[in-house]
Amino acid sequence: MHSYSHIQVLPIHVANKIAAGEVVDRPASVAKELIENAIDAGSTQIDVEVTAGGRKLVAVRDNGSGMNRDDALLSIERQATSKIRDVDDIEKIDTLGFRGEALAAIASVSRFRLITHAHDAEIGTELLISGGKIRDVTDIGGPVGTSIEVRDLFFNVPARRKFLRSQQTELTHIRTGFIVQALAHPKIGMSLKVDGRETYRLAPGSVADPGNTRAALQDRIRDLFGSDYLLDLKRASYTGREVTVTGYTGLPSQSRTDRYEQYIFVNGRATSAAMLNYAIREGYHTLLPKNRHPVVFLFLEMDPELVDVNVHPTKKEVRFRHPSEVRDTVITAIHEALESKLPPINPLPEGELLRPDGTGVAPATEMRLEIEDLPSARVFKYPRLPMQTENAAQELFAGSTGENKETDVATGKCENTAPWAWCRVVGQVGELYVILETEDGYAVMDPHAAHERVLFERYMSDILKREVLSQSLLLPETVEFKPGDATRLRKSMELFQQMGFGISEFGGDSFVVDALPAFLTNVSITSLLTEMALSLEQSGYRGGTQRWREESIAQAACKSAVKARDKLTLKEMEQLIVDLAATEMPYTCPHGRPTLMFTSFKDLNKKFARE
Repeated sequence: MHSYSHIQVLPIHVANKIAAGEVVDRPASVAKELIENAIDAGSTQIDVEVTAGGRKLVAVRDNGSGMNRDDALLSIERQATSKIRDVDDIEKIDTLGFRGEALAAIASVSRFRLITHAHDAEIGTELLISGGKIRDVTDIGGPVGTSIEVRDLFFNVPARRKFLRSQQTELTHIRTGFIVQALAHPKIGMSLKVDGRETYRLAPGSVADPGNTRAALQDRIRDLFGSDYLLDLKRASYTGREVTVTGYTGLPSQSRTDRYEQYIFVNGRATSAAMLNYAIREGYHTLLPKNRHPVVFLFLEMDPELVDVNVHPTKKEVRFRHPSEVRDTVITAIHEALESKLPPINPLPEGELLRPDGTGVAPATEMRLEIEDLPSARVFKYPRLPMQTENAAQELFAGSTGENKETDVATGKCENTAPWAWCRVVGQVGELYVILETEDGYAVMDPHAAHERVLFERYMSDILKREVLSQSLLLPETVEFKPGDATRLRKSMELFQQMGFGISEFGGDSFVVDALPAFLTNVSITSLLTEMALSLEQSGYRGGTQRWREESIAQAACKSAVKARDKLTLKEMEQLIVDLAATEMPYTCPHGRPTLMFTSFKDLNKKFARE
């Protein structure tokens, strides 16, 4: 019998190619790693160039700190990094890169050229590498910083090259990654050149205030997506016990069918985590349908020791030490942003003309057609008054039309930020939808959805003020739960009582319910409490109770709102518009359906070829 070893140490060039498969899967991965290295080097300007979708060339040039000759040679060795020194440093990483694998992996599967010049060196260094083998090392002149060119990616790994997609697909991935990095670091100037043509040229920081991070991000969003994009964003700023969340949240009207425009950054690192996706979904829980996803730009800042970025070779995912704290902070930040009374973002460049009353953008040419024999339309601002007493408003939607009452059209100042500065009711069409003219265009309102939103916020306000009325049941109902659900419900007894429930333990895992909140009608107590227990299990105490509370109130609001075919008088339409404009989130009903569909005069002009 022959005794010999089946286990062998792989040659270094084979090991590097295997590592390349983990770190570099396409040209976009190369661009990402090189850009992150440039950011870590303290660059204020990063220029990216690609050819043939990155197959032929991916080049990144920066004005960072650069490297001397010895560091340049070490940088292409595996596990060679300047970011960490020992194992303890992994627990508090504050740089984008740290593994020391990227350059070695990239150089092993491409024709690689590195030119670098340290700020304290008299001359720079050039490295030429082909398939992981050093071909030449020479001195070279040049500006301070580093320039890396990656040509013919996977030329020596034909199996990997076959898996690359079309040039257009690979280019799309590169552009997407570029945009993510540009958003993550708005104070850094960045450019992208594709096949010799400049696609993006992004100025560093903010022209008006270079030290202002918020202004820099606003400018960066405008440069990437356009000025109109900013109109549908709300500022987010909230600090929890361990996490600070800043950025922007999109209005529900800007939602998408995918998560393509959800940008999440943790300590400047573009990342993802299932828990963060859940938190965003919960933050918009009653504002969007299940198949819609909001637009967000969220920046989470926390102690590096509280987040583990060493989870995935490509650093795409992170793990939090206290995920429930991060989740609740993100949910609260989104809620506060969407409910904020701050004025909308002004995306207009300096010098844009405004209307004489200071609201809205004046079109380049305004036309006015005078048509005789039409009734004059009433125009009013929000809130119009104290228009009516609360009782009168309740009467209005309880069936009283108030035909013999006069409606005051006095104007007033509004603390809320209404969707419009002024509007007028044009009329009702299709025996359902209400048409409104505003200062910037026209809106179509669904009265049922709008009334749902108004009632929902009234009910929520009553609960938060602990002014909910209870209604006793004729026959108390006994409900038995599974042990886990019963334990969670016992912890929630105080919450139930605040919401108007009469509930008490009945021995074992059974409970007796003898009263319900007055706004809950025709509901199954057993299924209601079971769903709440499930929400508590999935979301934690804070998130689960909030979700259940909102769902139950949304259901009650839906049943109480005006019906789809109810014929509304002009006064009822106006009162509903006033009430909707005063809500915190007038754009959707509690189930996420839109209350308003807006069309701007600018869009109308385009459709009629007037622009």
